[in-house]
Amino acid sequence: MSVFAEQIYQVLRQVPRGSVTTYAALAKRINSKAYRAVGMVLSKNPYAPIVPCHRVVRSDGTIGGFMGQKNGPAVMKKKKMLEAEGIIFVEDRVKDFEKVVMKWV
Repeated sequence: MSVFAEQIYQVLRQVPRGSVTTYAALAKRINSKAYRAVGMVLSKNPYAPIVPCHRVVRSDGTIGGFMGQKNGPAVMKKKKMLEAEGIIFVEDRVKDFEKVVMKWV
């Protein structure tokens, strides 16, 4: 496994239930601009659910992909997992996104 991937998984472990982060925020946290590469790493997450890749959404608060898929049953599973953790959606966007997103400022 690459150092990049291990860094992503380590940072993602810090996102608690009831919170989300973004692909861009994860990349920025490890001093990278490769947010699309973050998505590729997460699509192959060997540590799930210990490393909660379902807590990563797009920067606009929409769900994004899950388990290597951009829509379909896997993405609906991601949404249900987030809802079970207290995340509320309005028209497929995280409600009060700015209040629940971790950015590691």
